[in-house]
Order: sequence, then structure tokens, then C-alpha cells
Amino acid sequence: MKDKKRLLREYAEAIITALILALLIRTFVVQAFKIPSGSMIPTLLIGDHILVNKFIYGTKIPFTDKVILVFRKPERGDIIVFKYPENPKKDFIKRGIAIGGDIIEGRNKVVYINGKSIEEPYVRHYDRNIRPGGFDPRDNFGPLVVPEGKVFVLGDNRDQSYDSRYWGFVDLKDVKGTAFIIYWSWDPDDWARFSRIGRLIE
Repeated sequence: MKDKKRLLREYAEAIITALILALLIRTFVVQAFKIPSGSMIPTLLIGDHILVNKFIYGTKIPFTDKVILVFRKPERGDIIVFKYPENPKKDFIKRGIAIGGDIIEGRNKVVYINGKSIEEPYVRHYDRNIRPGGFDPRDNFGPLVVPEGKVFVLGDNRDQSYDSRYWGFVDLKDVKGTAFIIYWSWDPDDWARFSRIGRLIE
């Protein structure tokens, strides 16, 4: 009887330890996300399952806004997961385009930072029409100065992305991490996309 109790206790301790480790890893190190929309096509497709590095931008102390052990801040070109400013319960994923102090502007689908056009080989435009600025900022916006502690984000599927052009900047404290690898991919027709598995995200 004692051996049975000891065995049950050992199993319980192992399960509890595994759960605590999994929670710590998910909270501070790596978290899995699924891509629900096409705003990052062709870099990320609907049904891609990705891993996000949560510690590179620092470890957030639970129940506070304090961040410690910051390796670096988000940089231009990073694909980041963040709390959606209009509904913090939702997570969004976009590409960081401009950081604090940058002046960003969109002219006829071309993005300019600090007065110079930037190379964006990852961007796709599926609509050749140019929308004038003002009411619709899709193709023409700014110039805007990115405040310190903020980042301006855009989707790679530039004509079909709801991003900083529409709702403004992302606060650095709301950035959860940077996407780094696709660990599984499943398309809407229930076919596994094996060629995408293990692909690094750039």
C-alpha cells in the first residue's frame, strides 16, 4: 500500500512539475500561435502555426508593466506579435516598419522612412488601383513621426491588411515577441503543407 501511495505521489509531482515548466516556458520563453488571416501573405499563410520568441525583447514581470533582461528592442523588419490596440484581448501579428523617432510616409504604395524609400521584397500588392490619401490611408498616408516607445506596423499583404495606417502605433509594452519559425502548417482545405514546416520566418 505504501509503495502504491509513493508511486502515485511521484506521478503527481512529475505532472505538477511538467505543468509548471510548461507554464513558465509559455509565459517567458516561447509561445505557439496560429495565423488566422491573410494579412501577412506571402510570408505567413492562413493555417500556419508559428513559434514566437518571448524573451528577446525582455521578460515582463507578471501583473506589472515592468520589463527586465531586455536583449534588444523591436527593429525595422521584425515580425512581431502584439496586443491589438483596439482590443487588447486579441493578438495581432504584423511587420515592424518604423521605430521611435522615424518619420514614415506612404506615397502611392511606396513606403518612405526619413525621406528615403525602403526595399520591401516581402510585400505583395494584389490591387493595382491607387487610393488617394485622406479618407482611406491604404496607399497614401503621413508623414507621421513615430513616438519613442512605439512601433509602426504593416502587413506584408499590403492591400489587405488592417494595421497602423488605420489604428495607429503599437506600444512597446504590448509587444509579446518576434515570430521565428513555422512548426506546422495546415491549409483551409485540410491539407498539410509539409514544405512549410521548419521554415524560418523572415
